[in-house]
Amino acid sequence: MKLSQEKRIQLHEFNNLTKSLSFNMYDICYTKSKEEREAYIEYIDEQYNADRLTKILTNVADIIGAHVLNIAKQDYVPQGASVTILVSEGPIVEVPTDHFDESPGPLPSIATLQLDKSHITVHTYPEYHPHEGISTFRADIDVSTCGEISPLKALNYLIHSFDTDIMTMDYRVRGFTRDVDGHKLFIDHDINSIQNFIPEEIKDEYDMIDVNVYPQNIFHTKCKLKDFDLNNYLFGYKKDKLGQEEIKDITDRLKIEMDEIFYGKNLPSNGKR
Repeated sequence: MKLSQEKRIQLHEFNNLTKSLSFNMYDICYTKSKEEREAYIEYIDEQYNADRLTKILTNVADIIGAHVLNIAKQDYVPQGASVTILVSEGPIVEVPTDHFDESPGPLPSIATLQLDKSHITVHTYPEYHPHEGISTFRADIDVSTCGEISPLKALNYLIHSFDTDIMTMDYRVRGFTRDVDGHKLFIDHDINSIQNFIPEEIKDEYDMIDVNVYPQNIFHTKCKLKDFDLNNYLFGYKKDKLGQEEIKDITDRLKIEMDEIFYGKNLPSNGKR
């Protein structure tokens, strides 16, 4: 669907389309002992506490040009945090013309764009298995907007805000709006893939799969880190403290965990779990 700039601007009253981005990330760590697992969870709770997450979400609000109306945040016991921000239309200096392009959005510097009646949320889920030596941190971020601007412009910043091994992203445009002639518009911008909103240097680091339902304006992309340094997945020590057999065993465990999350199913693990 190719819309002229005139049709993009000349709508009948308010733009009633709802655009929702769900950004889901996983950070994985090898934690050999109960003490390491507990230390990892404590580190995650400190690194991604409600205050830090609030800062990330307020930066998202700035990027998409929103006024923050209300913030609700909570750190949970024993672990995890949630933040919900209600936002409204930000000040519009001029009619935006560049946010329809499929390109990565800005990092906070900031862009002023158009939206209304919207919300941004995040929930975190630290998790570990008591026996298999793998700990996982998951964060779910949802950005829902009404109006002309797509929340995809915040995706670049969200990717840079987390240390991410696996990412899954969903984007959907719902409802309809009307142009001045009364014709329904079920989407007001061109989109081929969520991947077009991810910087090239990030895409080079990940294997990616798309599952898109174009007639329904539903877009799904998931990403798995191609290569990793084992030192970044050990908690409290480096791999030079390990033998070659243990290095291979831990690497295999991490790869299986990433593959299972990426493909969404349990995989054979040669009895290592």
